[in-house]
Amino acid sequence: MDPDTVLRLAHEQAMQYPSVKIDYPFGPDNAVYKVRGKMFMMAYELRGVPSLNLKIDPLDGEVLTDAYAEISPGYHMNKKHWITVAGEGDSAGGDRLDAELLHDLVLESYCLVVTKMSKRDRPVDPDVFGGRGDD
Repeated sequence: MDPDTVLRLAHEQAMQYPSVKIDYPFGPDNAVYKVRGKMFMMAYELRGVPSLNLKIDPLDGEVLTDAYAEISPGYHMNKKHWITVAGEGDSAGGDRLDAELLHDLVLESYCLVVTKMSKRDRPVDPDVFGGRGDD
């Protein structure tokens, strides 16, 4: 998936979630997506490539960075709890990022942040929002 499509799809998805607002605390080229004031996604350009930072469970982050060339440890973030998704990675021997995986990553990032909020401040139940917990 090309980097512009990654950013467009992630933006469209994130803006459908309750209580999401975009802020620009790091300048006009860095869109920070927040739920109730807490960051769950950031869109920016990294060396000329449109990129995203997303919150991730540390174990999932390790697996994803090993499996997908488009996913790396979070740029300028805690590399254990954040990943960077840049699109168009070298797929030699690896899987390719697709829209379904991107959807799951954005949803997971949002829900991980919501989980840390007090129950009264949560805009959704993170255990079931977006079909989570329907295993």
